[in-house]
Parts: sequence; structure tokens; C-alpha cells
Amino acid sequence: MRIAQIAPLYESIPPKQYGGTERIVSYLTEELVNMGLDVTLFASGDSVTKAELVGIVPEATRMNERDPIIYHLLLIEQLMERIESFDIVHFSIDCIHFPIARRLDVPHITTLHGRLDLPDLIPFYEEFNDIPVVSISNAQRIPLPFANWQGTVYHGLPKDLYKLNEKPDKYLVFLGRISIEKRPDRAIEIAKKSGMKLKIAAKIDKVDREYFENVIKPLLDDPMIEFIGEICEKDKQDFLGNALALLFPIDWPEPFGLVMIESLACGTPVIAYGNGSVPEIIDNGIDGFIVNSINSAVKAVSNIDLIDRKRCRQIFDQRFTSRLTAENYLNIYEKIIQNNQNRRAIYGI
Repeated sequence: MRIAQIAPLYESIPPKQYGGTERIVSYLTEELVNMGLDVTLFASGDSVTKAELVGIVPEATRMNERDPIIYHLLLIEQLMERIESFDIVHFSIDCIHFPIARRLDVPHITTLHGRLDLPDLIPFYEEFNDIPVVSISNAQRIPLPFANWQGTVYHGLPKDLYKLNEKPDKYLVFLGRISIEKRPDRAIEIAKKSGMKLKIAAKIDKVDREYFENVIKPLLDDPMIEFIGEICEKDKQDFLGNALALLFPIDWPEPFGLVMIESLACGTPVIAYGNGSVPEIIDNGIDGFIVNSINSAVKAVSNIDLIDRKRCRQIFDQRFTSRLTAENYLNIYEKIIQNNQNRRAIYGI
């Protein structure tokens, strides 16, 4: 099977620091290559992969503030020049390609990585309800039940990326982005009321800078709160693995939440508000606690020793490895290819 993986250009593949979608595209691409498949990755030129790399721009657009729309359109054009070389095309670039994708003869799917509860998306996906799409959680689908869903595939990490740490230190962590929907302010309040040290490792986008300066920065003036900033993948083992628990106090319909499975891979339980995908990822009382208030989160911190860290790692191994993700996508690829062949046979194309 000849597979084209179409990655966003905002970050390299894999990303050098923050970048959830880019990280997942990388894990999937490398796993498919390891399984003996012929994979071509369309991505930024500073990407690193065992697949054939088609570099669209010398380096990721976030690194030099290039116009991302321009380069994503160039990406689509370069794909079209080689489109007949592939048995299936897997897009992970949101929906910019939909007008062209619906006219492709080559089988394709699109994984939707973002939130889908925005009003403007309804007329768009009503128009493009023929485009085959994949969700990253069942909760993500709820706002658009009429979309052409082909399956749900949970994210996965390489099995040996992180290792179990059974003897953590006495601190909590928040990892991700500083944004109002991620609610780092809640994490700080939970830690303070629990009497626990909190370490925050988070990226600050331009759009969130005002929120950080006005809301979060004033809360950092406390010896129990340590703001580290953005960290890269190699730093996560110690950061997450040594933590007593990960705080994930989100205030939005999280499509997946990659940091939750990164934490489980280290054996670190998760304390999360039950929005979006959280109930699909975390089994309350088994690999963490699902909470609905500051007080219930503080109670969860006090009960965190009830969670078996070995069991957290076992759940990761059973549900969230990149091999399982790749196998699930292969099943969808084969279904899409077969459907395309059936359509051609029926209509004599």
C-alpha cells in the first residue's frame, strides 16, 4: 500500500517543542514505515522521518512567521502533481483541502484534530458531507453527527517512548498550553488548596499572551508554583514521570488530550474535569479521577495514592500505543480503498 501522509506545516514532524497534531502524524508515519508500508510524508523541510519526505517549506512556519495558508496551498499543489502515485491519501490539515479532495479519484481520508463545536462549521460540513473523515474521540463527533464519519481512532504513542516510574515525588503538574480553555488557573487553585507544589510546563501562543499576563502571571507569585515554560518531548519523562498526578482541569470539549496518555505511559494518574473526550480516556478511580469542581479535584489529590501506577501503564499499553493507532488506520484505509473500487466497478469508471 502506497500512503501519502499530509501534515500541517506549523511545526516540523515531529515538532521540536509543542505540537500535538504534528506529534501524532510523526508517530503514525514512523509506525506505518516500521510495518513495511510505502509512506510519503508531505511536511516542512526540517522534518525528520524514515518515510520519503516531500518538504514544502524549508522550516516550520511557526519558526519564521511565514504565511501558513500560502504554504498549505503549495502543499496541496505538490500533492496533486504526484497524486497518482498513491493508493490512499491521509490528510491532517484541517479542512482547507476539501474542495479539491471531493474531486479526487484517489481514495482519501481526513483526520479532524480540532474542536468541532463552532457554529461556522455546521454549514461547511453540511456542504462537504461526502468527505470521509475520522474522529479522534467519539465526543468530538457530537456537534457534527451528519459528517461522513469512517471511524474513531484514538491517538497512540510509541511503546518505548516513556517508562513507568513507580516512585514519584510530591508535586503536581500542568502540561500543555496556557489558554483559557485549558484552565491553568484552576490547576493553580487546586494545588494551593491541596498544599501541593505545582510545576507548570506550557507554551504561550500570541493569542493567549494577554490571558497569561492578566490572569496567570499574577498567580505565579507563590513559592509552591513553578512556571517552567515550554518543554520538548525528551523532558517529559522526568516532568511527568516524577509527578504525583497530572492536573487536566479543562473547560472546553477537548477532542482528545494527548498529555493524558503521555502521563499514563509514565504511570502518572490524571485528575481531569469530565469534558469532551476525558471519560473515553480516563477510567474514573482506575487510572485517575474525573472531577467537576475545585473541591472534588482537591479530594482526588488527597486520594491519589489509591491509584495503582502500574495499572496506569498497563492501560496505556492496552489502549494507546502507536502500533494500535496504525492498525486501526490501516483498517480504515482498506475500507476506503475497497469502497472506491466498488464504486468504480458499479459505475464503470
